Amino acid sequence: MEEQTVQLVKNNLQGISGKQVNTVLKLMDEGNTVPFIARYRKEMTGSLDEVQIQDIETEYKRVTTLQDRKTAVVKSIAEQGKLTETLEKKIQSAEKIQDVEDLYLPYKQKRQTKAMVAKERGLEPLANWILSFPTDSLTTKAEQFVDAEKKLPDVQAVLDGSHEILAEAFSEIAVVRNWIRNQTMTNGTVETTVKTKGKELDELGVYQQYYQFEEPIKRMSSTRTMAINRGEKEKILTVKVKVETEPIMTFFRFRLIGKHADSEATQFIEVAYQDAYKRFIGPAIEREIRNSLTDDAQEQSIKVFGQNLYNLLMQAPIKGKVVLGFDPAYRTGCKLAVIDENGKFLEKAVIYPHKPAPEAKRQAAQQEFIDLLTKYHVEMIAIGNGTASRESELFVAEAITKIKQPIYYVIVNEAGASVYSASQEARDEFPDLHVEQRSAISIGRRLQDPLAELVKINPESVGVGQYQHDLPAKDLDSELDVVVERAVNRVGVNLNTASYQLLTHISGLSKTIAENIVKYRDENGRYNSRTELKKVPRLGPKAFEQSVGFLRIIGGKTPLDNTDIHPESYATAKKVLIAAGVDAKELGTDSAADKLKQINAKQLPTDESVGMETLNDILNSLQNPGRDLRDNMPAPLLRKDVLTMEDLSEGMKLEGTVRNVVDFGAFVDIGVKHDGLVHVSKLTKKFVSDPKQVVSVGDIVEVWIDSVDLNRQRIQLTMIDPKE
Repeated sequence: MEEQTVQLVKNNLQGISGKQVNTVLKLMDEGNTVPFIARYRKEMTGSLDEVQIQDIETEYKRVTTLQDRKTAVVKSIAEQGKLTETLEKKIQSAEKIQDVEDLYLPYKQKRQTKAMVAKERGLEPLANWILSFPTDSLTTKAEQFVDAEKKLPDVQAVLDGSHEILAEAFSEIAVVRNWIRNQTMTNGTVETTVKTKGKELDELGVYQQYYQFEEPIKRMSSTRTMAINRGEKEKILTVKVKVETEPIMTFFRFRLIGKHADSEATQFIEVAYQDAYKRFIGPAIEREIRNSLTDDAQEQSIKVFGQNLYNLLMQAPIKGKVVLGFDPAYRTGCKLAVIDENGKFLEKAVIYPHKPAPEAKRQAAQQEFIDLLTKYHVEMIAIGNGTASRESELFVAEAITKIKQPIYYVIVNEAGASVYSASQEARDEFPDLHVEQRSAISIGRRLQDPLAELVKINPESVGVGQYQHDLPAKDLDSELDVVVERAVNRVGVNLNTASYQLLTHISGLSKTIAENIVKYRDENGRYNSRTELKKVPRLGPKAFEQSVGFLRIIGGKTPLDNTDIHPESYATAKKVLIAAGVDAKELGTDSAADKLKQINAKQLPTDESVGMETLNDILNSLQNPGRDLRDNMPAPLLRKDVLTMEDLSEGMKLEGTVRNVVDFGAFVDIGVKHDGLVHVSKLTKKFVSDPKQVVSVGDIVEVWIDSVDLNRQRIQLTMIDPKE
């Protein structure tokens, strides 16, 4: 890797050395994935995690894009015969694409302008003469250029042409544009007003706070930018960037006129730079700033979405429980699906507990429901949070009081369940079921294993972002792919139960290979060893190396296959077991864990190829075979009773589940029809700039009712104890 490129990448990454950057880029160039590098090449990278490695890759792409643009610009100017040594140095030293574009602007091929026409008519010498601040009369000099054949019939036409040349030239001075850009960014404001018919279009008053709004550019939050953009797109708002022009004109005068005496030429130049700002620079800078604010807001929104999705995927699974998935509805009935401890579908049913169903059907619904629960010894009920959710919750809460066995229910975020249920994948898995019945299965499985079920759904549909439908699809998909890959590989998957959708996100596996893994399993029975993967069609040595450490086999021939130890380190792992006096078959027992805890990695015999990072990872893996990182995450909030908004009162203390985290706060499910909002100022007594520093999707939190607006169906919450 070129030393200059490595240095440029390193410059924008804190706490990462040039050696680490070079190592990561080489490993990636060799076809290694981010999860593989982070987990199995720690000695080489200095234990960089997935996020840091991803940052290196992202910064490398930015640097190479900038360098490629510099090369293209230098080549273009050189081909025009206008490249100077000074100009090339300025271009090569530029740190941003925008700086390169500013320098390129005077040489950029563009549609014919009035200035270009004036130059073609021979007026450039006159413009240059004016820039020499002559004391002679401009009119007298201009008379020399009057030429009817060149469409310069009089002095005014000549002076107008000269004005166009100067105005365009002034607008293309890189240092001037950069200064004005910084001045506007620092001291400008974003102003919004409602359009004449805007209020009619905004029936619900969604954009009411922006009908007359002004905010400094440097203080614009991503949520405000996204809201304003949407309001403008919907033709409700007019948006402008405002800045005081007096300092800008002062800078122009200092830069272009300086100490030259006031004369006809200075006045002419003054009018030209005023026009340059009004027609060219001002509108261009406004577009740039709006685009910059939008880019920053979209980037922040994508990060919020990514972090929320990661926390959603990493929610603790409910293991070893028979679950009933409950997809609520009114007219079409509630769809039920019973799934066993391993997610296998057992039985479906449809009940009609709500109006407008006839009285007879509503009365029969409870007994049908109870019979299904008792028949399969259901322990958990997962209720989707869509239409009729709260009415269904009331129904469930009443029904389970009539059963002796302990049963709990959980409200599950069903966002995207219907999308998946109508997909080809769902039809392939359950060809004989209706969409709603597949949805009930999906809701139940989300409780058992959120990660395995949610990876089947388009991430945009899971409802944990802000303005996700206004974001660039390509950038959003790219970020979400990275997030899903990180989550899946940190957890690992059971090779004998994983769907092809889940396997697709494993390091090194393509969709085709994932499908082949499942097909091989279906045709040949369960995998008993990781090495059997080598028999899977299309799964070559590189794919095996990259993926095998993240695939688990429970109850296979080799106990080490149920750990996150890579087969390349099995020899070392066996030496560790011998040193600890542990048989591999004992792994998972308390006695084996106790013996392994006594081992000091520094005292273990090893070879030079295995460092302390890998040894420590091996020890941890041997102590916790089959471990699941999600077991340390907050468990879902189990309920047996139900609340309504009418039951809430100011100061009431409740427990809830964080459903979504956005820039201005967090939405918490407290067991009523609508989630309550904890504003960022109510998360803690301390100042909080980023809610994600305090709460995450899936967290179980204590909240107090701040206010309830029944008419608007809004609940304001606080996480600050009112008594403190």
